[in-house]
Amino acid sequence: MEMQGSRQLAVTQQQAWDALNDPEVLKLCIPGCDKVEATGENQYAIGMALKIGPVSAKFGGKILLSDIVAPASYTIAFEGQGGVAGFGKGSAKVNLVPNDEGCELQYAVQAQVGGKVAQLGQRLIDGAAKSLSEDFFKRFDNEMRKRHGVADEEPAEEEKKAGWLAKLTGKGKEA
Repeated sequence: MEMQGSRQLAVTQQQAWDALNDPEVLKLCIPGCDKVEATGENQYAIGMALKIGPVSAKFGGKILLSDIVAPASYTIAFEGQGGVAGFGKGSAKVNLVPNDEGCELQYAVQAQVGGKVAQLGQRLIDGAAKSLSEDFFKRFDNEMRKRHGVADEEPAEEEKKAGWLAKLTGKGKEA
């Protein structure tokens, strides 16, 4: 399975980098995750429960970070075992590109699954992967907003509304 995409984040490149390397943030944002623990330099043990179609399992696995270019990019290698449900393994290349709105997170994932999970069919697996990805990014974005706020966006929105209302009522702002 291959999947790639990008997401605009309303935080700086450094804030996104710090969060993507924080086990507590990852634990909060990865759907079904109940454990992310450092086991060595750039290595983590992970535990999570997944349901893909009729197959539910608790997976245990590990993550290894490599090709690290802080705060811009890294490669994540992952593997997990879910007992009779099967296994998953693969890698993801993650890039953080700064821009005017914060930064853009770009990713490209290659993964393989085996066991009962693999018997479900590619369409169901791809759909589940996309759903998990969307859920992760929603949680990550919410966590970044909690931690770093969106203060610089809200006043701009308020100013736009005030400007629109001033134009409507004919009361322009004095400079």
